[in-house]
Amino acid sequence: MAQEAEIREELRRLRARLPHATGALAAGVDGMVLAQEADTVEAEGVAALTAAALGVGLRLTDTASHGPFRELLVRGERGYVAIYAAGTACVLTVLAGPQVNVGRLHMEARRSGAHIAHLVDGDPEPREDAPTP
Repeated sequence: MAQEAEIREELRRLRARLPHATGALAAGVDGMVLAQEADTVEAEGVAALTAAALGVGLRLTDTASHGPFRELLVRGERGYVAIYAAGTACVLTVLAGPQVNVGRLHMEARRSGAHIAHLVDGDPEPREDAPTP
């Protein structure tokens, strides 16, 4: 994928802006890794599980009539796994430790998801002052 280096750079910037992030990856909705910035996890396994969670999230938001899927947050004893829509063909997964500021996690990941959507789908770049979905 031509955008792999740009996506990897966005993931690197995301981790720099979010001190307690332990990893990030962008994957296609089919579970194929597009780029990763995570050393301690098996990216392919996380991407495949992300695709499965995305499927459940899509069904759940549809069944509840809450519109298109935007994000899913899972909290474990040792941290968080956060999944964000990143356009029509991509999903962003962020791993973070238990001490992460969840509000900041959402803010920074939504910004990165919008940028990745721009890279993958060609969506217009969001303005800095515009609300994120």
